[in-house]
Amino acid sequence: MTLSEMADRVRDALIGKSFDGSLKFDCGEDGVIVLADNSASTNDRDTDCTIRISRENLGKLLSGKLNPMTGVMMGKLKVSGDMGVALGLGKLLA
Repeated sequence: MTLSEMADRVRDALIGKSFDGSLKFDCGEDGVIVLADNSASTNDRDTDCTIRISRENLGKLLSGKLNPMTGVMMGKLKVSGDMGVALGLGKLLA
């Protein structure tokens, strides 16, 4: 799945939900997905929180196959910035 397709799925998941702050999934060379203003895009910008993750693991995270806490413990994702924003993501995607 491409990052654009993942961004579309996240955008659909955000419908009817509110998300405070901004968050970026940084997939390195593959690009980024930015959640801000209750939408998702692949346009890079500064955010409150950045999660560095591979595109493959991002797909697993968004599909529920990768638990965020397990991902952090196993080094599959790294969180920098506002942890409160990252914690809010779990409720958002549930």
